[in-house]
Parts: sequence; structure tokens; C-alpha cells
Amino acid sequence: MNKIRGEVETSYLDEQSDPNERRYVFSYTITIRNEGPVPARLLARHWIITDANGKVQEVRGDGVVGEQPHLKPGQGFRYSSGAVLETPVGAMQGSYEMIADDGQRFDAPILPFRLAMPGILQ
Repeated sequence: MNKIRGEVETSYLDEQSDPNERRYVFSYTITIRNEGPVPARLLARHWIITDANGKVQEVRGDGVVGEQPHLKPGQGFRYSSGAVLETPVGAMQGSYEMIADDGQRFDAPILPFRLAMPGILQ
């Protein structure tokens, strides 16, 4: 069985944000790890980004940060990217389209995670 696990770290980018212009910039770093028995390549990403007003942005594209990493069992890949919201709090979730070396295609879900300006949530 194919198993890809994702871990997420987020941070608020104060120097790139401008709350007066409703611009809140966040970075996220994701580590994806192949915990299955078969090597697999990340083909594409699909993100759903929702701000506190319920505005949804959908992002689809090939690979991540210009790469389509091939992960052997036990191997991980770490990358950073960013998102811009109109509110100081939001959430992201999504999935990676993968193909295993045996030809099987599968989706690796990334569970929802929060993007939040420090001090905004108790």
C-alpha cells in the first residue's frame, strides 16, 4: 500500500504583509515522506486555501517548487512556499498526485492546517 505523509510548519511574514491593504503573507514548509514500500514520484499539487471571510483560492500545478521529486521508501522531500490572504487567519488543505514505480496513481492528502498572524488566536 502506498503511504505518503506530510508534515507542515507555517510562519507569518510580517515584513511582506500590509494589514492596511488587507495583505497577510504566510510561508509554509512541507516535508513529505514516503512511508510505503514502493518508490513514488510527486506529479502534481492541488491546494484549497480559505481565508476567514470564506474566500477560497484553488491552486493546481505540476510538481512543487518546480520539481517532481522521486521518493524511495523512507525518503523525504522538504520545500517551502507561500500564500497571501486578505485576512489574518486562514487555512489550507490539499493533496499531491503521485505515481508509484509500479504504475499505480494515487493521491496523498495533506490535512487542513492553519495560517494565522501571531497573537490573533488565543
